[in-house]
Parts: sequence; structure tokens; C-alpha cells
Amino acid sequence: MIVGVGIDVVDVARFSATLEATPRLTERLFAGSERDLPPHSLAGRFAAKEALAKALGAPVGLHWTDAIVVKDAVGKPSWQLQGSVRARADELGIRSLHLSISHDAGIASAVVVAES
Repeated sequence: MIVGVGIDVVDVARFSATLEATPRLTERLFAGSERDLPPHSLAGRFAAKEALAKALGAPVGLHWTDAIVVKDAVGKPSWQLQGSVRARADELGIRSLHLSISHDAGIASAVVVAES
């Protein structure tokens, strides 16, 4: 059963400019394994994290670094959850998360479907 769906879009240039203007923001938004990625990948991961928060009901207290986007051998994205995000997913009975990330025309987008 679908528990939640989230979608988000991010303007890559605007997001990159924000990260450059506020360097510590990268540490607040991304886990160590994500921080050295190119700007379009960071924008896609941020869109994914926003979409995940929406799929989880956007509760207060989620930590962005507790949701890490990982890729398998063929490049399919998925989640590594811990801490506050893992606790919320468990609270909702979520057993499966589906993630799609796309980039086009300077926009990064992501969709998340959460299932019990």
C-alpha cells in the first residue's frame, strides 16, 4: 500500500549559487559521501531529500544528512536511511521507498513513493 508520495524540482544554477554563498549549507544538507559531487548531482539529491520529506508527511525534526542517496552498480538511485529519517519511516510502517531523479534544462527533479 502506498503511504506517501513526494515530488520536488530544483533550479540547478540557483541552488549552486546558494551553496557558494553559504558554504556551511553543504554540511547541513549532505552526508560526507555526497558532498564532493558536481552541482547538478547535489541539486538532484536535494530535490530527492525534499521529495522524501513530503512522502513522509514533512514532519519537523528530520535531519537532511539522515537520508543519503546511493546508487547501485548500474546507477539506479536508492536510499540509505538512518537516525531521524529512519525513525519516521519506521513509525509510518514504510518497507519500501522508490526514488527517481532526473535532470533537464537546468532543472533537477525527484519523485519518491513510500510503501508499507
